[in-house]
Amino acid sequence: MRPDVEAMKADIEQSVALLRRRLDWDVALRKLDELNARVEDPTLWDDAEKAQAVTRERSRLQAQIDAVREMEQGLEDGVMLADMADEEGDEAALEDARTSLKAIKERAARAELEALLSGEADGNDAYLEVNSGAGGTESNDWASMLLRMYSRWARAHGYEVEIEAEEAGEQAGIKSATILISGPNAYGWLKSESGVHRLVRISPYDAAAKRHTSFASVGVSPVVDDTIEIDINPSDVRTDTYRASGAGGQHINKTDSAVRLTHVPTNTVVACQAGRSQHQNREQAWKMLRARLYELELQKREAAAQALADAKTDIGWGHQIRSYVLQPYQMVKDLRTNVETSDTSGVLDGDLDAFMGAALAARVGETRGSTVD
Repeated sequence: MRPDVEAMKADIEQSVALLRRRLDWDVALRKLDELNARVEDPTLWDDAEKAQAVTRERSRLQAQIDAVREMEQGLEDGVMLADMADEEGDEAALEDARTSLKAIKERAARAELEALLSGEADGNDAYLEVNSGAGGTESNDWASMLLRMYSRWARAHGYEVEIEAEEAGEQAGIKSATILISGPNAYGWLKSESGVHRLVRISPYDAAAKRHTSFASVGVSPVVDDTIEIDINPSDVRTDTYRASGAGGQHINKTDSAVRLTHVPTNTVVACQAGRSQHQNREQAWKMLRARLYELELQKREAAAQALADAKTDIGWGHQIRSYVLQPYQMVKDLRTNVETSDTSGVLDGDLDAFMGAALAARVGETRGSTVD
């Protein structure tokens, strides 16, 4: 067996073994049998909420078990193909085997990280909000770059992206925007992106071509489903309606269809203008408010347990989690995990997995490599 094939085989075997341990394989198989039996019991559906929770748990566990089995079968097939190609001197077939094994290795590495997504809301969809900092056009442009970066990351991983609210900058970019990212584990992957992001570059808006530093904040909240109860006193919420700005067509710009909710006790503000009617925007804004208040509750629990004492940062100016330097050199560096890369264009195009993976591992006390190749 070629040395590179042998190395990939060893890496995949190690990852699969780790996934089996984290799943507690024999226990997971027994639990899946139990869940399958419960789903087949017609009395389960007497309680629709309970039935939905059971089916979600079964689907999640089935997907994890299937993924391990598929990786094991793919590894066996890839190694067999590589051995046959090596014996026959078929370089094209050998390269196909390498490509197949590399894909399995990448899938196994991602599955390792997904196994760490054990928080109660990690599997949920997510709201991602970007706000520009002080600095006018520069920061507004930076905020729009971040919005593009996260949208591209999401779409590259098969997630759906919907713009819920957007406030355009006066000359360029955006002052703020909120998007809904829908798909498995969206919140689990994105939750570590909350914080302040710093950009250093030669400004395209400065005729003197001087370096500028810009800041924008990112906030991530889980979409709260019916299994999570969030009590909100309606008297604590102030409702404002206004005329939507930006894209949306003639109707949305001619009526006071946009809705802004302010939760007075926590000073939490959400807004929605994506819908075609005030009723639609009000309903979505309430979902967003529940998500934000739930995220605040999660933060309180984490702080109380000091689980994130070294990794957690406040969403406030001066608490940068990541720097993006485009001049005088090229470097993106996460200040919490020390993961860095010189591929700035790749990162701004949505290549964020290394940063998210390292932050996720750090939250559970594991370490990853500090440099991205």
